[in-house]
Amino acid sequence: TLVDSAGNVLIRKPGTSGMEDRKIIILQSHLDMVHQKNAETLFDFPTEGIRMTVEGDWVTAIGTTLGADNGLGVSAILALLESTDLPHPPLEALFTVDEETGMTGVMGVTPDFLKGRILLNLDTENDNEIDIGCAGGIDITATLTYKEDKSQEGMVFYTISVRGLKGGHSGMDIHLGLGNANKIMNILLQRSAASTDLRIASIDGGGLRNAIPRESIATVSVRESKRHLLEEKLGAEKLRLTQEWKHREPSLIISVAEAEKVEYVMSPEMNNRILEAIEGIHHGVTNMSSKVPGLVETSNNLARVEAVAGKLTINCLTRSSVTTGKMELANKLKKILEMAGCKVVFGGNYPGWDPDPDSFILGIAADHYSRMFGSRPRVQACHAGLECGILKGTYPDMDMISIGPTILGAHSPQERASIASVVKFWDFLQCLLKYGP
Repeated sequence: TLVDSAGNVLIRKPGTSGMEDRKIIILQSHLDMVHQKNAETLFDFPTEGIRMTVEGDWVTAIGTTLGADNGLGVSAILALLESTDLPHPPLEALFTVDEETGMTGVMGVTPDFLKGRILLNLDTENDNEIDIGCAGGIDITATLTYKEDKSQEGMVFYTISVRGLKGGHSGMDIHLGLGNANKIMNILLQRSAASTDLRIASIDGGGLRNAIPRESIATVSVRESKRHLLEEKLGAEKLRLTQEWKHREPSLIISVAEAEKVEYVMSPEMNNRILEAIEGIHHGVTNMSSKVPGLVETSNNLARVEAVAGKLTINCLTRSSVTTGKMELANKLKKILEMAGCKVVFGGNYPGWDPDPDSFILGIAADHYSRMFGSRPRVQACHAGLECGILKGTYPDMDMISIGPTILGAHSPQERASIASVVKFWDFLQCLLKYGP
């Protein structure tokens, strides 16, 4: 067992009897999970274990993410390492850290760390797919410090909340057109502010960059004389938005309640500047691939909006399978945010994984899949970020594919894993190791 300077763990296991001289197979999964919970769920991720439950064929968690991404891949590797009766060639089990927060763990893997040159990444989320490519990504962080005004006498305060959205993986689910709580909150505030002189005290929307925002909460003030106008405006927008989203987001809840007095609020100029900037930030797909039918090429997730105590923070994750497309969109968003007065920093820039349809291990895996399950697997690239692209840059001669069981709703409290699919994935993995190269 080795641990590198980034914290990645490598465990080597010799081949079983008669398979000692076969090619080394690298099995790779990441150790971290996305921590998301519903606002009403009382749960402490650092100290509590996930509260799992079974609903028919699905394992899910109560009010939080499940961690099947990538816990199922990790578990499969650990089961192989622990086994005494499963045939396999020499194995290198690579467990990477910090995949979900920018892939910084796998970026630390050095060229001399791995001996094998065939890699099975176990992070795909559909059991009838073999992935051979993925998108790259870049983090956008915008910050702005602003001077607040002291709340005046004769003001009343309200808390506006957006919740009940599905959320999901900001790569795999971005094409579904799901609601973004930050965008919906911005619409509520912007369409109410013009006629009511609404003043924003705080906004707290979204969370992690790789999760589509499900919830947002804002505290605002308005003059007593315009209280009823604000309630009327918000009521009309609530009705319109719930109708607009009723098919894709049937559980959307918009609520408005009176709040305690807040000491400071934004100036009218800052109100407008922030709301216009958020309006200008694109969320969702911008381009579809011309190479792979149905594949999203470029997208952006408006992941986090926080305005509190005179400081604004906006976080985005821009993805693309084309590096120039990724940077073109990121730079457009940067200019929009800079026009609003924000300081903008890029970070966590990682490459995509260029598909190789002539891959040696792909041919073997597709043939075994067909024999086992009676149909050809879907061979495709995905819009999520996989660590394969970074490993390919470190090991250009490495041959790799990604497989995994069916997981739905990853990066949201709706995350669930199919029991039958895990059985299928486990059988397929054992077959690849027993009869593969």
